[in-house]
Amino acid sequence: MLTLETLGELADRHRSALGARVAEFELRGTRFGGGGGPELMGVINLSPDSWYRESVALTAENAIRRGLRLKADGAHLVDVGAESTLPHAERVDPESQCGLLLPVVRELAAAGVLVSVETYHPAVTRACLQAGAAVLNLTGTSGTEAFYREVADYGAGVIICYVAGENVRAVGNLTLGKDHMATLREYFERQIDLAVSAGVSRIWIDPGMGFYYGNLGDSAARVRYQMETFLNTFRLRELGWPTCHALPHAFEFFEDEVRSAESFFAVLALLGKTDLLRTHEVARVRAVARTMQVFGPV
Repeated sequence: MLTLETLGELADRHRSALGARVAEFELRGTRFGGGGGPELMGVINLSPDSWYRESVALTAENAIRRGLRLKADGAHLVDVGAESTLPHAERVDPESQCGLLLPVVRELAAAGVLVSVETYHPAVTRACLQAGAAVLNLTGTSGTEAFYREVADYGAGVIICYVAGENVRAVGNLTLGKDHMATLREYFERQIDLAVSAGVSRIWIDPGMGFYYGNLGDSAARVRYQMETFLNTFRLRELGWPTCHALPHAFEFFEDEVRSAESFFAVLALLGKTDLLRTHEVARVRAVARTMQVFGPV
């Protein structure tokens, strides 16, 4: 059971991290970071393999319409991907991904939407930045220096995802030590150094909660890991950059109410001082964030 005592013990154990400040930066006229959030990132899936049906758009026209609606619902960023991260999903080669992504990126960027593109392919990254993407949601770990240089060249931002493997479609086992946050911190320290050295000045760090690590065992073990990571996220803010979380679903627990899951996990992520929430349910999560902000310092 998650209790006030649990939260109090966590805060006492890591009290020095509670007041950590993160960088604030501007991205094409919108301010991010600095602890003033949270900001929201909506989702468009161009792959029919994506299981969250409400986010799937099978034509460019539908994707553009959804992107505009997400912005109207309160999304500060709209994340677009052309390949599902599910283990059984069909692989989509870079050329085909560009064919799906570029019309959507161009139209949404032209309409004033800040577009994030989820990929681990260099060719897709380059083409989408050229088309107007404002953020690279980097879901790979191989050759990251080259990705960071591209991001810097276009004055874009990057979401650095923790991936236990070469990329999100080749994840390995998640090795959980006594304190997995130390492993996350070590990974992000290295990647932040590479990104800053390449000239990147707009960074989020993402522990990769939306990825599928099969070795976590049953769903209860996975959800426990997710909950602990959300609540401990404030410790990563000591690295100086805002944090991002993809809100998960826990279908086995929520069943017919699975569309409510992201709202629940948003509460935990916000308690952990997450700065950017990636969600399929922008309007619902926005309402949760707005309500939690009411209960603050007077």
